[in-house]
Amino acid sequence: MKKPELLSPVGSFASLVAAIEAGCDAVYLSGKHFGARNYATNFTNEELIEAIKYAHFYGVKVYVAVNTLVFEEETKSFIEYVDFLHKNNVDAIIIQDIGMMDYLRKVYPNLEIHASTQMHIHNLEGVKLIEKLGIKRVVLARETDIDLVKEIKKNTNIELEIFIHGALCISYSGQCLMSSLIGGRSGNRGTCTQSCRMKYDLIHENKKVNTNEYLLSTKDLNTIFNIDKLIDLGIDSLKIEGRMKKPEYVYLVTSLYRKAIDSYINKGIIDISKNDIFELKKIFNRNYTKGFLFNEENNNIVNQYRPNHLGVEIGEIVNIKNNKITIKLKKDLSLNDGIRILNKKEDFGLTITKMLKNNKNVSKAFKGDLIDLFIDSNLEIGDIVVKTTDKEQLNKIDKLIKNKTRKIKISGKFEANLDKNMHLFITDGKNNIDVTSSNEVKEAITSPTTPLQVQKQLKKLGNTIYEFEQLEINMDNNLFINIKDINELRRQAIEQLNNKRLYKIKYEKKNYKIKLNDYQDEVGYNIYIKNKSDLMYIKENTKNIIVDDIRLYNDILLDNRVLLKLPRVITKYNDYNIPVMIGELGSINKYKDIVSDFSLNVTNSYSVAFLNSLGVKRVTLSLELNEYQIKKIIDKYIERYKIKPNLELIVSSYPEVMVSKFNLIKYYNIPNKNNFLRDKFNNKFRIIIKNNLMYIKHFKKIELDNHKHLFELGINRLRIEIDDE
Repeated sequence: MKKPELLSPVGSFASLVAAIEAGCDAVYLSGKHFGARNYATNFTNEELIEAIKYAHFYGVKVYVAVNTLVFEEETKSFIEYVDFLHKNNVDAIIIQDIGMMDYLRKVYPNLEIHASTQMHIHNLEGVKLIEKLGIKRVVLARETDIDLVKEIKKNTNIELEIFIHGALCISYSGQCLMSSLIGGRSGNRGTCTQSCRMKYDLIHENKKVNTNEYLLSTKDLNTIFNIDKLIDLGIDSLKIEGRMKKPEYVYLVTSLYRKAIDSYINKGIIDISKNDIFELKKIFNRNYTKGFLFNEENNNIVNQYRPNHLGVEIGEIVNIKNNKITIKLKKDLSLNDGIRILNKKEDFGLTITKMLKNNKNVSKAFKGDLIDLFIDSNLEIGDIVVKTTDKEQLNKIDKLIKNKTRKIKISGKFEANLDKNMHLFITDGKNNIDVTSSNEVKEAITSPTTPLQVQKQLKKLGNTIYEFEQLEINMDNNLFINIKDINELRRQAIEQLNNKRLYKIKYEKKNYKIKLNDYQDEVGYNIYIKNKSDLMYIKENTKNIIVDDIRLYNDILLDNRVLLKLPRVITKYNDYNIPVMIGELGSINKYKDIVSDFSLNVTNSYSVAFLNSLGVKRVTLSLELNEYQIKKIIDKYIERYKIKPNLELIVSSYPEVMVSKFNLIKYYNIPNKNNFLRDKFNNKFRIIIKNNLMYIKHFKKIELDNHKHLFELGINRLRIEIDDE
């Protein structure tokens, strides 16, 4: 049975130490730029160097996330940053941007690259394409179910990484534009505002149908009792989400999954107790789901009750007198714990700085106790009290982290013979060290040195990360060995072992080369229609009519001008031998006559060239670009490749801001028509269910009124999308 890598999230150096002490095999983190968690503490360049060294001492790999989309003007600094990481022995980078992926795989042959879940790899064809490109690992979309994971594992040799715990996105990762189009803060650029955690009304036929308000807020993923299935499949890496979380969270989650993996590998059982889960819930939970990975029911994906940490229930209010509330405890409560009181109108949260039992101040109260708190708020008898921070739990974890009990087991052999130099051989199982003393060993005049004394001295490893698992002492009788010489021998051996554990990854840089086709295309409009009646909107200079229904395609086929737009989520491909517009990478591996849609997130000239090199005849640019950035892409493409790119741009549309496997309409069991999400600003986002997926449309039309100059800028096709409305 193959033991999978346990991969932990690290948002700070304190979290790095916590993850390592908890038993992770690898960590993923980010620098100050190009990481998809911009609001984590993250690492400066100097801190990254130290983090890589620190982790490597412990045999822990370091993967740096550079998983944002890269704008044209950033490509130079992005490449320089990755060059710096490679020179400083990063084990791998995690990347979303397809153009930068193509550049880096060609220029740095020894740099290990992992395709981020933001790359939206969710099917076998997508994985095959990534494998064909020489990428070492793919992080599968969290919507990929276990049966499909099994099929992918069976039919590919690439490493697979799977999320096993933590926060979920309601939309397919890399496919959410909600935060970007609403407020200019892009999830693809690491600045997501978490629009999915906001309040919404579900409107059907102009009537509100929901009672709870956080309609899109997902529960947290928890697969700890299903980890055996992933191990049995031979999944290479099991990934915990949480770079925004505190070190104590990182430690606890990592340690429990370490325990689960090891107990299954060694004993065939998942040795996780009810108390383990209780501790997990205390530190952070939004309720738990096994996720789409394990085919969780649609109604067990979201927690519409609250979007934040739910804590654990510890009591309820049984009496209120003026501003004194009395709580009957179901669980222990201590000073400095954080609690939240759940009220119908508004929750109330506080840190316990004073509490009374029997009118006396106490520092701790226990299950069954009645305690009094003084709170000036509109609370009610019957309100539930939950604990959101357990100070004792945090203190206990902090102590475990600071104790630094994780040790590297080493074996050793010491040899000392009369009139010869001493030898000390040590090994960590991978690196072998053999050191020789500078002085010869002499016969003892009075008190000979015993093997026990030598062993005791050699085992004094102090603050090092090592611990002798086995130490063999071979020495002649009646020898005198100076303690200083033993210490020096040990010091040299440990220093050399440290240096070997700080392994170097061979740095090599090649020239960037790419073979491109020169697709010269005349300018004009593409019109995306939904019904045959929409043909009335066709302009005189329309070049392509785009449809997303094969029946409509066959019905209106006009002079080969019709283009079939494929979904951006595909698990089963049809055998089309017609021109298609693709919305995900797997289709490149499947079809011949292709142009690409906006959902491939093209934001720089390298991405345009990459798609072109794979046979994509025309590339639709990302909706997250402004006119200046579009011009930079065109100018740089022409400057670098000496040919003109063939580009398409959407200029009129109600764009899809989200695509989700979660079905809100099914959740509320309402008809699939005239459904909207309404936010607190009264904006209405239309909901469309198609092929068992939920698409959410932007509340307003993206309309570039004066767009003809874009042809002069270098765009070949301008797309107008005729909406159902």
